Amino acid sequence: MTARRIAYQGEPGANSHLVCQQAYPDWEPMPCASFEDAFAAVENGDADLAMIPIDNSIAGRVADIHHFLPTSDLHIVGERFLRIQFSLMALPGASVGSLRTVHSHVHALGQCRGVIRELGLTPVVAGDTAGAAREVAESGDLTQAAIAPPLAAGIYGLQVLREEIEDEDHNTTRFVVLSRDFEQATAGEGPVVTTFIFNVRNLPAALYKALGGFATNGVNMTKLESYMVGGHFTATQFLAEVDGHPDDPGVRNALEELAFFTTEVKVLGVYPADAFRAE
Repeated sequence: MTARRIAYQGEPGANSHLVCQQAYPDWEPMPCASFEDAFAAVENGDADLAMIPIDNSIAGRVADIHHFLPTSDLHIVGERFLRIQFSLMALPGASVGSLRTVHSHVHALGQCRGVIRELGLTPVVAGDTAGAAREVAESGDLTQAAIAPPLAAGIYGLQVLREEIEDEDHNTTRFVVLSRDFEQATAGEGPVVTTFIFNVRNLPAALYKALGGFATNGVNMTKLESYMVGGHFTATQFLAEVDGHPDDPGVRNALEELAFFTTEVKVLGVYPADAFRAE
């Protein structure tokens, strides 16, 4: 049988690759050059699922993803949280003292400022963390280092000079699992997250009224993100997440009340909450 494939953005050794291995160890990870390519791989059937980062505890939301989700035909069927760990790696034979530059994604460089400053290295922005490791491996230059997940060192034949160099030990990324099919979690079998988008009517206090039903029905809203629609500077579209299943009485009543003050409500996913939320 052909192995099922899960697409991710980045090169082999990226954090997205790592979380794919952890969550779907028997599946074939499929690297994609961009988020658009990862979405397209699932939409056209080249991959069965996609593993996409949506939020980071330090950097905040992954802006591109929040704009792709409302217009995509894909559905959220799961979530995973990954504690982000970065290593300083270089070619065999290099030492901390021989390093002059350090290469990585702009977010990774920003999350490892302490070690960069301590070692007096010049940061160089790369397309992604694993790509930086590959470029250092191909350079043959003992003065270059990369900041990347430990997985990348083994893939590209680099030696790890420092481990766990990130500035904050709470650095965590949340990923969502996307599918062509809408696979709704079963109600009553554990904690569930419901993600949806909605457009408010052009009325005074429309957002306040739209969200009131979640408060009065005791539904916990864990995310609310606004979007500019059609290039206008009036935020009329929102992405929201709540704890609970649409079949739960409180969530059902809140969504019914939401419909009175909106022009569209689209459920993107009803999926099991990752155990990380309870920790």
